[in-house]
Amino acid sequence: MYHVLFFDDEHWYSLLPLSFTKPACELRVGIRTISQKWTSIFQGSFAYITRDYLSVKYPINIHKENLIINGRLLPNDQTVQLINQLEMNQALIFNDVMIAARLDEDQINRLGNDNLEDTFEAIDISTIAADYIDMIKRPHDLFSHNKQQIAYDFKKICAHRKSATLDHTNRSVKSDQIFLEQGAKVSFSLLNASEGPIYIGKNAQVLENAVIKGPFALGDYGVVKMGAKIYPGVSTGPHCKIGGEIGNTVIQAYSNKGHDGYLGDSVIGEWCNLGADTNNSNLKNNYAEVKTWNYAMEKFDKTGLQFCGLTMGDHSKSAINTMFNTGTVTGVAANIFGHGFPRNFIPSFSWGGYQKITTFTFDKSLEMMDLMMSRRNVRLDELDIQIMKTIFDHTAKYRSWEKS
Repeated sequence: MYHVLFFDDEHWYSLLPLSFTKPACELRVGIRTISQKWTSIFQGSFAYITRDYLSVKYPINIHKENLIINGRLLPNDQTVQLINQLEMNQALIFNDVMIAARLDEDQINRLGNDNLEDTFEAIDISTIAADYIDMIKRPHDLFSHNKQQIAYDFKKICAHRKSATLDHTNRSVKSDQIFLEQGAKVSFSLLNASEGPIYIGKNAQVLENAVIKGPFALGDYGVVKMGAKIYPGVSTGPHCKIGGEIGNTVIQAYSNKGHDGYLGDSVIGEWCNLGADTNNSNLKNNYAEVKTWNYAMEKFDKTGLQFCGLTMGDHSKSAINTMFNTGTVTGVAANIFGHGFPRNFIPSFSWGGYQKITTFTFDKSLEMMDLMMSRRNVRLDELDIQIMKTIFDHTAKYRSWEKS
């Protein structure tokens, strides 16, 4: 039994806008969030070391003995073995980044010290572990790792368990790689798990004539709409509705892409809604490498990818027939509408699109959030409002029109 502290390092900034509203470990990749993956391995209590404004909702709680895990670290069997071998006040270092440590209370209190590396025994695993240490650094890493992580989570979640029965009206390929949680309903659809597993969460629904090719994961209480075309590498968090054509995309939780339109090589935050016939480009016309906005560098930066679509922060929305260009990054609580392609970096709390863009005022944005969340019987509480106000103030510098 461990007390796990999930630690945000400086790369938290490179995961914006997704990490504006949460620690890195609360991002979903595969079937589960990073924190859920680790807490299923190391049974026990957990807490966070994160940005001050997020700590009101994600507090730190230090025990006498603590297992620190970098919130960007994805688990695998080899990494877990290395962590289990740690003794007290030892740390694993990979490419000059602390990925895990066992630290006592005194060492934790020195985490802000500039000489942190002098306070414990550093074990550099940059050479021996180079082939299997996986860490997310930019938002596009979530969909880049998603197929692998769906397979990893599927193996861990479904081992030694029996799937609910798949209705006889469906057609399936490699049915032993299809798992339905209790209450899941799938009817008159095609499920092909020949290239990766298919996971259908508790009380989720796949409606008639959906075509799904794994790896795929539908979160608890999610819905795949009629006639949907789901390509490999798609996963959704709980309470998401998806339809149309989707490929290689992670949708966090409580978000909807329920209608026709294409979404590919993308990552969508929580409480987002993509209007009917919203489409994104994931490939440049000249087939060049895609650049996306990097908040840490405050400029567009290379992704190393030829295919890269939309990154959308929490609580953002797009209207009917919205078109997103290749590599577009949309911040938190943006409301996008209008003809033509909007800019490929859309600041948080934006209102409008290509023709005109203004500020989505804080009070109006809270009203929208509350209305959407209340439809799912979830409350926008004071901690959420406090976090959103910090984000609104912090991102004002990107809304250049406010200064003109």
